Amino acid sequence: MPSRVHPYRSSLPLVLALALTIATLLGSAAAQDPEPVYGGTVTVAITADPPGWDPTVSTSQEIPRVMYHNVYEGLVRFDATGAIVPALAESWETSEDGLTWTFHLREGVKFHDGTDLTVDDVIAKFERAMDPESGHTNPGYYAAIASVEAPDARTVVFRLSQPSRGLLYNLARPDSIVYPAAKADTQRSQPIGTGPFRFVSYTEGSEVVLERFDDYYLEGVPYLDRAVFRIIGDPNTRFAALQAGDIDLIGVALQPEQYLQLAGNPELKGSEGTATTEITVAMNNSRAPFDDPRVRQAITMAIDKRQIVEGAMFGLGTIIGSHMSPAEPYYVDLSDTYPYDPERARELLAEAGYADGLTFSFELPEPYNIERRSGEVIAQQLRAVGITAELSVVEWGTWIQRILLGGDYDMTIIGHSEPRDINVYANPDYYYKYDNPRIAELLAEAEAAPTAEAETAAYQEIARIIAEDAVNVWLFSPPYLVAARADVYGFWQDQPTPAIDVTGVYRAP
Repeated sequence: MPSRVHPYRSSLPLVLALALTIATLLGSAAAQDPEPVYGGTVTVAITADPPGWDPTVSTSQEIPRVMYHNVYEGLVRFDATGAIVPALAESWETSEDGLTWTFHLREGVKFHDGTDLTVDDVIAKFERAMDPESGHTNPGYYAAIASVEAPDARTVVFRLSQPSRGLLYNLARPDSIVYPAAKADTQRSQPIGTGPFRFVSYTEGSEVVLERFDDYYLEGVPYLDRAVFRIIGDPNTRFAALQAGDIDLIGVALQPEQYLQLAGNPELKGSEGTATTEITVAMNNSRAPFDDPRVRQAITMAIDKRQIVEGAMFGLGTIIGSHMSPAEPYYVDLSDTYPYDPERARELLAEAGYADGLTFSFELPEPYNIERRSGEVIAQQLRAVGITAELSVVEWGTWIQRILLGGDYDMTIIGHSEPRDINVYANPDYYYKYDNPRIAELLAEAEAAPTAEAETAAYQEIARIIAEDAVNVWLFSPPYLVAARADVYGFWQDQPTPAIDVTGVYRAP
């Protein structure tokens, strides 16, 4: 598989070493895979306990990494290439005016509790999703839907108030999964989907166990009898477990130096692909000193992103300047909006009234090692212009509750991996606390755009506005790195959506 990362490297020996390593790894990945084999178990490492199992009530990407397409499905879904393909709906069509979308459900689809999927389950799901009081995380995804109807037992019709270019994409997101209408309130702890695996057990801090669902509607998959997702927060412990054969796959948060070690071990292999992640230094725009754009600009210009990519990612990563990854179709390179310039950073701080420096808290999330590593370098760089960023490490559950949901922080860092999530900048209550009505206007323009080109133009204008406003510091977009035992095949080599889909995974000699 060809490499599609855009690395920044500072020395010829490093260029040659990485090129040889990547060529070796990709050469093995490109070899002809053996025929799929049925049976067995694959154990996958994940980094943290998900905050429940329902992706419609939490934005944590730990949930879809385990649940998307493995347990839960929607009308349509993303495949390994990012294409939108049939799932619970076997086909669909759109009216000429774009105001009516008709989906035809598959026959014989069963939930894991043995009940049949019905149009009532689908209607209940979207009525709940459209209700701003329901607790659904992103009701805006469905804002154009005026009504959902079922003219017969196998057909669901969405009637829109206006054309929606993003509707099909939003229906493929984890937010749009369907579960039994009668059991909507229990999904956070007792997930019931229609996917190829059923949820069996969860041991907090240890593992999640999925088993093959024998009544899955697609013949021939899954290949595995069981998939175990083991929770291992420490990256070195994860890699040691892979080397020892205690786990079989690392599909999230593989460290770049670990990826580079794979070529020297015939029992292991790896792949490098595209991802939709932006490593983001978030600043609370409603709290001093971050309510002053000059301070946010100064912080951006005090950070040497190239040094971070070299030091934290061993050169593997694309420097970015807004909330977009190169894997997304509307990407525009804005990395030079506020280029590295520590002298100008000092001038901006003085203009903002901080000639003698300033101090604030900078909270790093546990157990995300790339973010912690990057944050430590950033604190050193800020110190050089008179800024003291007081570092502390925050446990993941606390980060979710206090920072993401509560907005109680000064500065933090995290990887935002959900694709097409630039819409969060239209929400002044989101934890950035950024309030600019123009963003919502541009999102509406993108949604109603008559052409793909007009939609792209609206998204790129959003990217330019938030970059110029220095809402956050967007550091880089990392590639999607995977490490696996040599006998494991069928895993995704790109990450078009945060998911570790094991539907096609199998073990072979």
